[in-house]
Amino acid sequence: MVDDFLFAGDAPEVESVKTIGCWKVLIVDDEPEVHAVTKLALSDFVFQDKSIEFISAYSGAEAKEIINQHNDIAIVLLDVVMETDDAGLNVANYIRNELNNHKVRIILRTGQPGQAPEKQVIVNYDINDYKSKTELTAQKLFTVVLSGLRSYRDIRALEKSHDGLRKIISASADIFNVHSMDQFIEGVMQQLTSVLGCGEEQAIYATDSFMVNCTARKKEHDLKVIAAQGQFADKVGLLVSELGVVKDNNLNNAFKQAITSRSIVYQDNYLIAYCHSRYSTNSLLFVSGLPSDISESQKDLVELFAKNVQIAYESIQLKVELDSSQTELLERLGGAVEKRLNDSSGHIRRVTQLSTMLGEWFGLGDSELEMLKKAAPLHDIGKISLSNELLKKEYDLDEIEWEKVKQCPIRGLEILDGSKSEIIQYAAIVAYQHNENWDGTGYPQAIKGKSIHLFARIVKVANVYESLRSALIYKEAWSHEKAIQYLKLESSKQFDPELIKLVLENDQEFERVYKS
Repeated sequence: MVDDFLFAGDAPEVESVKTIGCWKVLIVDDEPEVHAVTKLALSDFVFQDKSIEFISAYSGAEAKEIINQHNDIAIVLLDVVMETDDAGLNVANYIRNELNNHKVRIILRTGQPGQAPEKQVIVNYDINDYKSKTELTAQKLFTVVLSGLRSYRDIRALEKSHDGLRKIISASADIFNVHSMDQFIEGVMQQLTSVLGCGEEQAIYATDSFMVNCTARKKEHDLKVIAAQGQFADKVGLLVSELGVVKDNNLNNAFKQAITSRSIVYQDNYLIAYCHSRYSTNSLLFVSGLPSDISESQKDLVELFAKNVQIAYESIQLKVELDSSQTELLERLGGAVEKRLNDSSGHIRRVTQLSTMLGEWFGLGDSELEMLKKAAPLHDIGKISLSNELLKKEYDLDEIEWEKVKQCPIRGLEILDGSKSEIIQYAAIVAYQHNENWDGTGYPQAIKGKSIHLFARIVKVANVYESLRSALIYKEAWSHEKAIQYLKLESSKQFDPELIKLVLENDQEFERVYKS
């Protein structure tokens, strides 16, 4: 069968090329000579600075095992007739329909062209090329493999670009969440390395935005990794000096040069881009596996990334700092309310914890849970309008006193209403509505059902449970079982039945919070 291969005359000697990585090509054929001749014909093959790594399988069954072990095979040179007349076609069907792998390029090679009609095979088995062994000269084999690798490269680049775009779109929905911003940068970085055609697909984005006051930073390039991919994917949160990438003197000097010159340094098969900042912070993009023929338009794209990504990130960091300050202010305000109510038992802390837990069981997203967590401590802020005598009264309230208590939600709304802060707006709703009942018998509006905001319904359950469990001036502490039974009896009356169902399913978690 080897004699069927027709090789052209000797090609002129090719100068040795430095390669970075390789393309995996699986040869599936039951004749060892075919493997030897294919490897010989493509021994000096290089495409985009990457050579070929050959993997051999001598039967359809062996080919299936190898395909399962290697999900990055670029091309399968597949014989049709091996242990059975259709062994090759079974392999093609396995790859496409069972493994759902549509990236790998499948090139059929057969010594019996009539065994499987070409048109039928290509259509039914998603074959990318179909060649008779008698027509495959060395030059034609080179052309077929080159064409297959180009297609595989483009499919991988498109897939990677889609993944990056998906991360960007997903993060854009909640762009001011710091975790979403990390995802946003990771997505943009993934798009960038895809467009650049990086062979090794390795990149990190590092900044010292978090380290302005960090005395531990001893080197100019000791930055914190906030996004990474490839071999660095699990290094997020580490310092650049901990990665080992700057141990090479040339690379170390390139890092220093990028920071000193505030520019983009291209060297060997990598780049280091200094990312511009409005503040006195350093941020760097490191990408390795660059092809040798990177174009000017691709360099423009790197420059665009460097100009804009750090500005976006620092804008988010500024918002995070503002949110942190606002959260601290709310906590202090909640503490002031707690002190005014002479509550040293941790009521507000536990109500907040129980509310957050119940919100999580209900299925609230991270941003909603954060809002609920910050709004819950202010649920009783209206009570600061009550006199000390009324707050400390041990026995039943008379009608006038009860009317004053019923005004507390209104006072709470008046204190918090009108703010442009989303957190304060939610806190105002909770303070105003958390005394409403599911059946409409509550106060101050006597609204019912889902007309009561979900946050207020959640806080009401947490507040009543915690109050029942605590020893107050006018009552002794109830047991967990007695408090849960009360919630159950008042389901669909005071409380949202869906929330009570969640409490009953997880009541031990409620008790654990109270004991903490």
